[in-house]
Amino acid sequence: MSPLESALFGTDPWWITVIKVVVLFVILLMWTLFNVWFERRVLGRMQNRLGPIMNTAFIRGMGQAIGDGIKLIFKEVVTPKGADKIVFYLAPVISGIACFTSWAVIPLGGEVSMFGHQTRLQITDVPVAALFILSIAGIGIYGIVLAGWSSASTYSLLGSLRSSAQMISYEVAMGLSLAAVFMFSGSMATSDIVAAQAHPLVFGGFNSHIPGHYWLLLLPSFVIYVITMFGESNRTPFDMSECEQELVSGYSTEYSGFPYGMYYLAEYINMATLSAVCTTLFLGGYGAPWPFNLIGFLDSGWFGLVWFFLKTQLVIFFFVWVRASIPRITYETLMGLGWKVLIPVSLVWVLLLAFWRTAGAQGWLASPVFVGAVVVIVLGLIAFIMFGGSQEEPPEPEPVVFDAFAGGYPVPPMPGQTLPDSYDIVHSETAEAAPAGAAAGPPGEDAGPTATPKGAN
Repeated sequence: MSPLESALFGTDPWWITVIKVVVLFVILLMWTLFNVWFERRVLGRMQNRLGPIMNTAFIRGMGQAIGDGIKLIFKEVVTPKGADKIVFYLAPVISGIACFTSWAVIPLGGEVSMFGHQTRLQITDVPVAALFILSIAGIGIYGIVLAGWSSASTYSLLGSLRSSAQMISYEVAMGLSLAAVFMFSGSMATSDIVAAQAHPLVFGGFNSHIPGHYWLLLLPSFVIYVITMFGESNRTPFDMSECEQELVSGYSTEYSGFPYGMYYLAEYINMATLSAVCTTLFLGGYGAPWPFNLIGFLDSGWFGLVWFFLKTQLVIFFFVWVRASIPRITYETLMGLGWKVLIPVSLVWVLLLAFWRTAGAQGWLASPVFVGAVVVIVLGLIAFIMFGGSQEEPPEPEPVVFDAFAGGYPVPPMPGQTLPDSYDIVHSETAEAAPAGAAAGPPGEDAGPTATPKGAN
């Protein structure tokens, strides 16, 4: 019987449900303070900065995070002139509520005894819990879009448009990566998905006792989900909606005080939420990893909380590691990666996976003819990818004179366009070195760059 069918959900006394909600809310707040210190310390260690490294967790590190929160609470809130005040203050509330809501269906542990009642360490579960998480993420986008629209600021509007386009694009690839998980587990309930990953891997009748976590069985889906996490959370290298070099602070430019603090809180809780979803759907959830799963008491009861938070914190560490290692990419690269790479690869992977499972269910894999045909097709695709003919690149077109002020507002030229003032500028190229033994030129003659008019080559 699956955890969803065990009838534990919805049978808890109301006061146990209230305790779960309050404790989870407090855990998320305290965890956010810890992650702020954790990120500063890890970045300081990776970038060899002494200040954050010297901050201990419970003396100066957590004190700085708590001080930042208190400062934002009591700081003056400034409303921009011309802003829609109702929508301006409603937007951060939407983002703040959405970042907490997804945790209602994320299992933190298995079945335990709480004050004499058998319950699960999960507030509730529904047959479409994974889709519920995706839908809540879509609602959170409204908090960003409304923030940019209501701020009466060009920077804020551009940042919100970037963020909405980015998050919608990467949600498509994320949903396709989760479709493979639904096919393998046979359920969209988060508790059932965790239980399905507890089944051991069997090789030719040999029980390995290694849990069948989907990060291994569905490696392409796992890689795609990890990439889309950064697009969903607007974290480096995909933080194009608030890049300071272009948009000051993006959609939150005009916010200050407590409303800005809600966006700050939502960012870190969203990072924890995406990490928790990754743990639940791909890393086995609260289940103990091998070989600890062979020890009964380490893979049951309250120990599930330990394994869940350890796995989730490792994913958060990966977030911080990427931020310290990879620079921000350009916006066209970001959108091209989502629409031209992740979505097509996800579609092909889901189709191949569905075809393979159908072949196994119909008994086609036992046919030598079918297996031979599949091998031939795969080898043909590999040969085409590796040795397929490549078309010659067309010659570069002549530069087109571009008037940056034609629309009344200066804009930079696109590739292939040249500003009128720089069209006749000469370009230099280094002269080839004289062969050994050649006669030297007259004294004082420079053998350096030779100026040639543009297009002379």
